[in-house]
Amino acid sequence: MNPTSLIRRPITASDWHLAERCARGCVVVIDDDGEILDALRALLELEGYACKTYPSALGYLQTLNDHLPAFPGPGCLLCDVRMPELDGLALQQRLAALDDTPMLLMSGVSGAPEAVNAFHGGALDFLIKPIDDEVLLDAVARALAISAERQHQRARRSELAKRLATLTEREREIARRVTLGQRNLEIADELGIAL
Repeated sequence: MNPTSLIRRPITASDWHLAERCARGCVVVIDDDGEILDALRALLELEGYACKTYPSALGYLQTLNDHLPAFPGPGCLLCDVRMPELDGLALQQRLAALDDTPMLLMSGVSGAPEAVNAFHGGALDFLIKPIDDEVLLDAVARALAISAERQHQRARRSELAKRLATLTEREREIARRVTLGQRNLEIADELGIAL
């Protein structure tokens, strides 16, 4: 073991600020326009969110493929529809099977068919550029609330699965019968349990 690997760097004020922003939510912004990325990052960070930007959908997918650690806490994607190589709708289709992160799509030149496709693909909102700051922040807040609820539900299911794994076969049978709506006396009688 390398002795320097045991040395931890001190926690700085910026680490605390990042942790606070991550807890509030992380917004991943994907747009091929650097000025828009910078403006959205500034707005979102000013509002207290953690923000990660990507100039292309392929760059974001590469990050996912590299299994880089995700931000803790709720998260959402804010993605431009029209981009070279891989557009926002194609990214939405690729992510649909991988992950349930809420997605907001945005465009300055899209028409109704793209918006309809976005909603059919599961987008929470379709924002038209230039986007009013309050409209954007409201959409982000809704997406992060949905993300937080999904994380809560996943954690709850995981906890229930762990608890279920500790039950004996007989206890699982009783639990199964309870979920089917059988009454205690019925279960006891069928399984030969004295009450």
